[in-house]
Amino acid sequence: MPVDAVLDRQNVAAAKGLGDKEASERLAAFGPNVLRPPRRRGPVIRFLLQFHNVLIYVLLGAALVTAALAHWVDTTVIAGVVVINAVIGFIQEGKAERALEAIRKMLSLYASVMRGGKRIQIPAEDLVPGDIVYLQSGDKVPADLRLLRVKTLQIQEAVLTGESLPVEKDPAVVAETADLGDRSSMAYSGTLVTYGQATGVVVATGEHTEIGRISSMLAEIQTLTTPLLQQLTIFGRWLMAAILVIAAATFGFGVLVYGNSAAEMFIGAVGLAVAAIPEGLPAIMTITLAIGVQRMARRKAIIRRLPVVEALGSVSVICSDKTGTLTRNEMTVQSIATSRHLFSVKGVGYVPVGEFVLNDAPVSLDHRPLLSEMARGVLLCSDAGLRQVDEEWIVDGDPTEGALVVVAMKAGLDPEFEAMRCPRSDVIPFESEHRFMATLHHNHDGQGFIYVKGAPERIFEMCDQQRSYDQDEPIDRTYWEAQMAEIAARGQRVLALASRPALNSHRELRFGDVEKNLTLIGLFGLADPPRAEAIKAVAECRSAGIEVKMITGDHALTARAIAAQLGLGNTDVVLTGHDIDQLDDHELAMRIRDTHVFARTSPQHKLRLVETLQSLGHVVAMTGDGVNDAPALKRADVGVAMGVKGTEAAKEAAEMVLADDNFASIAHAVEEGRTVYDNLKKSIMFILPTNGGEALTIVAAIALGQMLPITPVQILWVNMITAVTLALALAFEPAERDVMLRPPRSRNEPILSRFLVWRTLFVSMILVVGTFGMFLWQRQQGASVELARTAAVNTLVMFEVFYLLNARFLRASSFNVAGIFGSRSVLLAIFLVIGFQLLFTYAPPMQFLFKTVALDAMAWVAIVVTAASVFVLVEIEKYAVRRFFPVVRPQRP
Repeated sequence: MPVDAVLDRQNVAAAKGLGDKEASERLAAFGPNVLRPPRRRGPVIRFLLQFHNVLIYVLLGAALVTAALAHWVDTTVIAGVVVINAVIGFIQEGKAERALEAIRKMLSLYASVMRGGKRIQIPAEDLVPGDIVYLQSGDKVPADLRLLRVKTLQIQEAVLTGESLPVEKDPAVVAETADLGDRSSMAYSGTLVTYGQATGVVVATGEHTEIGRISSMLAEIQTLTTPLLQQLTIFGRWLMAAILVIAAATFGFGVLVYGNSAAEMFIGAVGLAVAAIPEGLPAIMTITLAIGVQRMARRKAIIRRLPVVEALGSVSVICSDKTGTLTRNEMTVQSIATSRHLFSVKGVGYVPVGEFVLNDAPVSLDHRPLLSEMARGVLLCSDAGLRQVDEEWIVDGDPTEGALVVVAMKAGLDPEFEAMRCPRSDVIPFESEHRFMATLHHNHDGQGFIYVKGAPERIFEMCDQQRSYDQDEPIDRTYWEAQMAEIAARGQRVLALASRPALNSHRELRFGDVEKNLTLIGLFGLADPPRAEAIKAVAECRSAGIEVKMITGDHALTARAIAAQLGLGNTDVVLTGHDIDQLDDHELAMRIRDTHVFARTSPQHKLRLVETLQSLGHVVAMTGDGVNDAPALKRADVGVAMGVKGTEAAKEAAEMVLADDNFASIAHAVEEGRTVYDNLKKSIMFILPTNGGEALTIVAAIALGQMLPITPVQILWVNMITAVTLALALAFEPAERDVMLRPPRSRNEPILSRFLVWRTLFVSMILVVGTFGMFLWQRQQGASVELARTAAVNTLVMFEVFYLLNARFLRASSFNVAGIFGSRSVLLAIFLVIGFQLLFTYAPPMQFLFKTVALDAMAWVAIVVTAASVFVLVEIEKYAVRRFFPVVRPQRP
């Protein structure tokens, strides 16, 4: 709408503003300019909800069984694990609901307004639609404003749009369908004025502002549970049901078929349940996830919610912001065009080191005076400064001008020396109306000269000559427009530099001095370059079957160029926010499959893209740093916020925070997530067969009418000792070599896969035959029941020791030096469990508690030989699996 129409709509005069009475009435009607605080659950409820977890239910069931058996040590240990797990979850998730609070803190505290013909300052929360607000450099915009008048106004809108550079504002009308980042006549609440002044009229306050809409979206978004917790819920139900059915069937079989007493069979059924319940599994899972958190922290990824560690391992799509994540968020001069050549400039960021290259060969500026003049010209015609703090180079001032200072220093120029050699006499500062900056200089020989830099289209209009190597010549607009198109096609922003001589007496610079008769020196191409490590990480992700999609608020041309440099895949197709609005859900789902670049997107677009990918079955990781990213971060399976340059709102909405704002850290985190899931599977693949072997041993004894080869108390001993030693050792396993060469696992992949069922049954039967066989063999040799049971328990434990070596690798062979001796934690666990078993067998207090007796050397030889069979048999099984069921690798990019 035109400015006058806006004022009429708001029923206010710009010169007088609202009267106090009208302002009060509107405040009552529209409410204060604040965001409503979120509804919070109290600390007691949040703590109790930590127990609402299938892992905890299994633990509590195990604790009840051990308490019923009066095994108070086990009961205490299990109860301790439950409480510790709840405390960890309470602490880590305690901040998860503060995203809305973080957004509320972004709003301005005070506003300068016109009320009743007087300019006053009021609390920002008292602003109402129709208020006339004044802005100046450094202000935080207090509400959504339609700009009425501006003077060189630039606003940093990265928190809303993701665009890295400040946006120039103009009160002129824009199209009704313009994307958020293109609404140059608007100033939005929570954004920052970086330069200039303006007057605007309030058109939206509180929750009706753009930032308020994001807040409302956050409140409505439901956070998804992780794939692991989803599958654990299903797994826990099936496991508990199976245990109860088998225990009941065993009880009935013993009573009805063999006529055993109900009391005796009840003890047998309890022993079976104790054997089958993997009470160590929840604790092992929690510890494995915690170890993953520590590993990720060392690789710059801070985890805020424990289960997210595993979710990273199933990520199939990473939706990444561009600025600061895939790129450095540091403008860099990458191209320089003169009247004859197009040079490339090496080096990235603000480090003033890099070569000038022509036709892939470095050039010396000693033989390129035109390049030296261009470097000197932009250095003198810039207000930015560059300084080094420790080992980091920091720009003071506009990022674009900072990049020009850097390229001048790459050319060997000293900013301080050049400023003294050619001091500035006057300046015409940059303003959006005229789109250029001009400076007047005089050297100590009395020569004067003017440098002008700005938008190429504007500078071309002011030039009639172009600088050549030998002499000036008429400007060739066709040549320069072709060079400008070439630079722009590389995704670079183009800036032109021109000059003209001035008299020694010329001390004041006017617009008439630069409006014509300038000589064009050349063009600069600037861009925010991709991180070198991000390029490598993108390739690694694609090798792992993970798609990487760029979702940015920046322009389509820039986004496409950066995506091509990153190697995202097909970058010919770019969907903009406007395009997305034209598609229904089905059409978007079809288009999103083959599209890797999304530009000029709003928070609603980002959220819709994440939801569409999830509807297609993907596990989505979303990265972001601004308030505009918060809704999508919260909705994603794994929200990843930037720790250095990210807003608090983004950090609080995310489950993971990158300490270095680097996309490569996400790839590292995915690798660690896959490793954690591998180690969880290894733990399950270790615990279930050993528990199954114990349980089936009891079932076999009852089915054959034999006495129990292992008592319930002895089973509890085995479970407790092996859980805190052997199973825990698998949590420390490093990543397998092919961990980033496999396709992502499906969100719906069950924990109890067909392979795991087979492995559980296969190993369980080996353990049953060996353990029960050892008991019967000892009895046949005339051993007492106590001795036979002692031998059976030690056989079972040694089976688990040998099977632990198999379990170190899911499919790869362990029959090598690395497989047997390659893990300190495994060797330490084996050493400890053997020590415990020697105490179990020979220590008098343990003999009293567990009814054990000492074994001779021949018994140990028989035990070790029998137990070693599981290692050999499982290695043969793994070879057959590798041979006949190879893993399908994702195609390398």
